[in-house]
Amino acid sequence: MRLLLSILALVMLVGAGPGDAPAPGLIRVRLVTTFGPIVLALDAHHAPQTTANFLAYVDDQRLDGTHFYRAARRKTDPKFGFIQGGTQTDARRVLPTFPFESTAKTGLHHLDATISMAHGTSLKSAGGNFVLTVGAVPSMDAKPGYLGYAAFGHVVAGMDVVRRILAMPTGGGYDAMKDQMLFDPVKLIRAERLDGVAKPTGRPRPWLLFAR
Repeated sequence: MRLLLSILALVMLVGAGPGDAPAPGLIRVRLVTTFGPIVLALDAHHAPQTTANFLAYVDDQRLDGTHFYRAARRKTDPKFGFIQGGTQTDARRVLPTFPFESTAKTGLHHLDATISMAHGTSLKSAGGNFVLTVGAVPSMDAKPGYLGYAAFGHVVAGMDVVRRILAMPTGGGYDAMKDQMLFDPVKLIRAERLDGVAKPTGRPRPWLLFAR
């Protein structure tokens, strides 16, 4: 029932404009890219710590000027998969780690248009990188002996932009990312809250010292 109510709230939000009130427990963020905007609804009710982490990156402008750099297409049907973006390996933008919220804990799942935190072999590596799914990716959900990834919201506008990025030419990379790196990364010009008041962390922002 809890998950059903969350899904219904997301459906109600799809038609909402920037000036409309969000559904309870959801906080909207707009990602402005060179391909157009993508609007997210972050589920602060079911995934509060993951949402708070992402909003810290947004409010500190740590995602501004980064890129979508990966497109992982399903081999059996390339129209589906996920794209990945964020700070990549830029240590100047990284915030402290936060507790991992698996789908087993939140009750959320990796459905179509889900936003989820990316991480490496260590769960503590989650932070400034995220994925947006095209089609359901149940292999990212938690299961016995596997913690999976932390889903924490959905795309509510701009899936045409997500699909366009997914279809872009890729190559390079290694291990899990082999042949999945975008030849021409898509710039994330800025990330901005549409709801609530920004709460910058006040931590240093050294990457701005070299910004042009």
